Amino acid sequence: MTAHDFFLYLLIILLTARIFAELAVRMRAPSVIGELFAGVLLGPSMFGWIEPVEAIKLMAEIGIILLLFEVGLETDLVRLARTGAKSVIVAIAGFLLPFLFGYGVASWLFDLPLLVSLFVGGTLTATSIGITVRILTDLKRHHSTEGQIVLGAAVLDDVLGVILLAMLYEFSQGGGVNLANAGKVFIFVGSFFFLAPIAAKLMSLVIKRFDEVSQIPGLIPTTIVALVLFFAWLAHAMGAPELLGGFAAGLALSRRFFLPFGAALRTDDVFANHIEEQMKPIVLLFTPIFFVMVGLSLNLRAIDWSSPFIWLFSLALLGVALLGKMVGALMIREPWPERIIVGLAMVPRGEVGLIFAELGRVGNIFSDEVYAGLVIVIALTTIVPPLVMKWYYGRYAGKFQA
Repeated sequence: MTAHDFFLYLLIILLTARIFAELAVRMRAPSVIGELFAGVLLGPSMFGWIEPVEAIKLMAEIGIILLLFEVGLETDLVRLARTGAKSVIVAIAGFLLPFLFGYGVASWLFDLPLLVSLFVGGTLTATSIGITVRILTDLKRHHSTEGQIVLGAAVLDDVLGVILLAMLYEFSQGGGVNLANAGKVFIFVGSFFFLAPIAAKLMSLVIKRFDEVSQIPGLIPTTIVALVLFFAWLAHAMGAPELLGGFAAGLALSRRFFLPFGAALRTDDVFANHIEEQMKPIVLLFTPIFFVMVGLSLNLRAIDWSSPFIWLFSLALLGVALLGKMVGALMIREPWPERIIVGLAMVPRGEVGLIFAELGRVGNIFSDEVYAGLVIVIALTTIVPPLVMKWYYGRYAGKFQA
């Protein structure tokens, strides 16, 4: 792809995402639905005008990292800490149950080989934190109790997913599951998430000092984007997802940040406002590219819709994909409306599920039919929950806590 082709692709992606996001909002649906549909429309599922080439993938990855930075920046750490135990329950149950259910369906009902069944179960463990957060933000519920539970659970779910992906990759290479390597990954991820916010906080103090004496406009967006990208790189280097680096940087720069040892540090509210105001246009520019990319990655034309196996396999997996995430949410002690929303918000698989599925396809672990069945499940669990959440919030608006 030439440079001028890329410019045209990017122009089409940005304008189409904006148009369909506006249409979605006017139809009383979350804007993310419009952006996902724009990707489906432009990609191989319909017109096939744009391929998910590497340059677009990189810009999409920057978009999700910046989105998680913004989420971290707006996160109420005190409320997040209060929901910690509930988030852990939702995350662990929402990780283990879909894995076991998916493995059971693939192995026992459809008699698929061990490695294929493990990968199927692994694919169902995913939760797309980007899509989940965007839905709650569109509905203005990301600061609510259920929003904080979902955020904490989705972050932990991503960490567990990375460890599982590392283990399955080791298995797929023929060396068996290497528990020692998986343990190292877990330690590195934990160390990063413990230390990174502290380091980012110290760096932010330096940025604030330079901003006070700088004679050139634009220092905050330049240095903050550089800080976010550095922590994304550092997260990957330590075995964690890059998006967790952006989230950690956002947490450190949030209005109220506290060290793990209990010593509170209050952030200058004026400086925090400057960061939010100057980063907002950059976040709004890049994040639609990510959601369009999710739609571009789906190829619904590749599915043989006449195959009985695909319909039965997809239907069975869709059932356990929904059940596995909902059961974990129903276990927490919250009013029923909040439990239902937490469960629905954990359902979208999105790009995380596609990563698992694509690894299985590239490694020749999945047959075309198994891969197609998984793509159907990922597509439905990505597109339908935002619509259901929108309806549910509207139907039971008076039953939710402020």
